[in-house]
Amino acid sequence: MLYYVIMGCGRVGAMLARALEQRGHDVAAIDINPDAFRRLGPDFKGLTVTGVGFDRDVLIRAGIEQAHGLAAVADGDNTNILVARTAREHFNVPTVVARIYDPARAEVYERLGIPTVATVRWTADQVLRRLIQVGGESIWRDPSGLVRLVELAFHPGWIGWPIRALERQLATPVPLVTRFGQGLVTTDDTVLQDGDILYAMVDSDRASRLIEILNGPPPAGEAEA
Repeated sequence: MLYYVIMGCGRVGAMLARALEQRGHDVAAIDINPDAFRRLGPDFKGLTVTGVGFDRDVLIRAGIEQAHGLAAVADGDNTNILVARTAREHFNVPTVVARIYDPARAEVYERLGIPTVATVRWTADQVLRRLIQVGGESIWRDPSGLVRLVELAFHPGWIGWPIRALERQLATPVPLVTRFGQGLVTTDDTVLQDGDILYAMVDSDRASRLIEILNGPPPAGEAEA
C-alpha cells in the first residue's frame, strides 16, 4: 500500500483519487473549494484538505512528506507546475505528474524532468499509469492477441544498463524508450537512464515475466556490458 496526494479535485482529480483508493492505496485530495470533495463520493475514505495546493503547510497537512507520488491536476498550468516542482524539489516526492493545458509548455517541463500530461490529448487513465508505474500496460496488440507492445517500469538498479544487455536479460526486443517526453528508437549505443519509459515487444504469455524481472534489481554478478 502506497500513499498519494492529488492536488485538484475536479473531474480528473476525483477520478484519480477514487481509482487509486480502489487499488488499495492511501490517498489525500487537496482543493481550494471544499465543495469539490463531493465528487469523491460518500465511500471515499481518504484525507481531504482544503487550501491552496502550492502552500507548503497545506501540502504537509496532506501528508506530502510521506507521499510516494503526487498528481497536480488543478485548472491552471502555473499552479500545477509550481506544486509539482515544490513536491519534487522541496519534499523529494519520487513520482510527480503535472497536468498542462498548453502542449508547448508541457514539452518544456518534460525536458526539465517533470512528467506532464497534456489534457487535450490524454486521459486520467494515462495519468494513473505514469503515477503508480506498475508497468505492463499494452500499447499495441496484434489481431491474434499473441504479441503485444508493452510499457514497462523498472527498478533503479537497471539504470546505466545498455539496452542490448537488457534485451538479453529479458530475451525480448526493446525497440523504443521515451526520454524527456520524446520517443527514442534504441540502438547499440542506447543506455537506460533515470526517468526513461521502456517499451518491449513480447509474446503475450511472457509479459508478466518481464514485469517480474524489471520490478527487481539486476541479477547479482551480471555484467552491464
